[in-house]
Amino acid sequence: MNRLSVIKSKTFLFLSTIFLLHSCASHKDVVYFQGVGDYETNVGENNHSQTFKVDDVVSINVSTLDPQASMPFNLVKGMDESSLRAEQLDYIIDKSGNIDFPVVGQVKIAGLTAEKTKELLKEKLSNYLKDPIINIRLKNFTVTILGEVKSPGTYPVIGEQITILEALGLANDLTIKGKRDNVLVIRDFDGTKVYHRINLTSKEALDSPVYYLTQNDVVYVEPNKSAITASSLDNRATILVSIASVLITSSVLILTRN
Repeated sequence: MNRLSVIKSKTFLFLSTIFLLHSCASHKDVVYFQGVGDYETNVGENNHSQTFKVDDVVSINVSTLDPQASMPFNLVKGMDESSLRAEQLDYIIDKSGNIDFPVVGQVKIAGLTAEKTKELLKEKLSNYLKDPIINIRLKNFTVTILGEVKSPGTYPVIGEQITILEALGLANDLTIKGKRDNVLVIRDFDGTKVYHRINLTSKEALDSPVYYLTQNDVVYVEPNKSAITASSLDNRATILVSIASVLITSSVLILTRN
C-alpha cells in the first residue's frame, strides 16, 4: 500500500469514528411508559373536563319544538344563498369572561364546562322557553407542537378533549433526538402562563395534570443530549473534513512532485 492510500485510509477511519460516536442513543432515552407490567391496571383519577377561557370562540345553538320561539336566542348573520339557510354567528368570550347572549344579556361562562354552561343557559331561558335544547361547541380548540417532532405545527382538535399522546400523534411523534423525559407544556390562563413538564418515559405520565391538553396549549419537545452533541460534532466534523481534504490534496501534490 502506497503512502497516499495509507493517508486516505487513516483519514476515513478517523472521520467514521466521529460519526459513529454521536449517532448512538440510549434505549432508556426513547422508550415510553417504562416499568409497565403485563396486565397491569391503572385506575386513573384524572377526571378532565374542558373549561372555557377568555378569547374562546364558542358556538351556541338553542332549539325547541317551536322554532319560532327559539329563533330570537340564536345569533344569525343572514341567509346563505348557496344553502338557503341562515348563517349562525359565534360568541367570543370577553376579557371579563362573559358573552353577550340574545335577550338574556351578559352571561359569564369562562371557567365553566360545556355541561355547566348548558345548565346555566337553561336556567336563564326558563322564563322564555319550554324544555330548550342547547348545543355548545368550542370552535378554536387548537394545540401547538414544537421542537423535536417530525411535523411541528398548530393542529385543530376535533372533539372536546385531547391527550398529549394524541397531540404528539398529530405531529407524527417525536424524532429520535427528542427528549422524552422532560416535555414542556405551556398553558395560558387568562393571560397568565403556566409551565409544566411531563416525563413520557414513565407510566406516571398518565396521571400528569397536563396529560389532557386544553385549548391553545403549546407542547415543546427539547433536543436530547445526543442531538446537541451531534450538532456540535457535525460542526467539528465539517471543519475536520475540510482539513482532511487539504491534507490529502497536499499529500498528493508532494507525492506527485517526488
